[in-house]
Amino acid sequence: MAAQTPEMDRRIFIRDFRLQVSIGIHDFEKEGPQTVVVNVDLHLAPAEKAHRDRIANVLNYDVVHDGIVALAKSRHFNLQETLVEAILDLCLEQPGVIEARVSTEKPDVYRDCRVGYEARRRVSR
Repeated sequence: MAAQTPEMDRRIFIRDFRLQVSIGIHDFEKEGPQTVVVNVDLHLAPAEKAHRDRIANVLNYDVVHDGIVALAKSRHFNLQETLVEAILDLCLEQPGVIEARVSTEKPDVYRDCRVGYEARRRVSR
């Protein structure tokens, strides 16, 4: 009997990514960008082939990082929920991503806490 190769749980993450984003519903929030902290956790499908130490065989996280930067600069977002949904869309378009969890925080809203939003979405197969 041949030995089975154990399935590996694979994830890529981006943590504490600080961006300047035009976001918010209040008039003062529309006057200029504010700091938003983004966290992304991507659950990847089992590898179809060995990575062989080649970027072409894995998810290039530059695409996700740069895509988030482009989204943040693209427009004004009224809600953190809308920004998170856009980032989820971007992440789930990437090859091999089967689930994404994205959170945003606005660290400067209150002095005594951070406020944010988090959502998780799985690719339907």
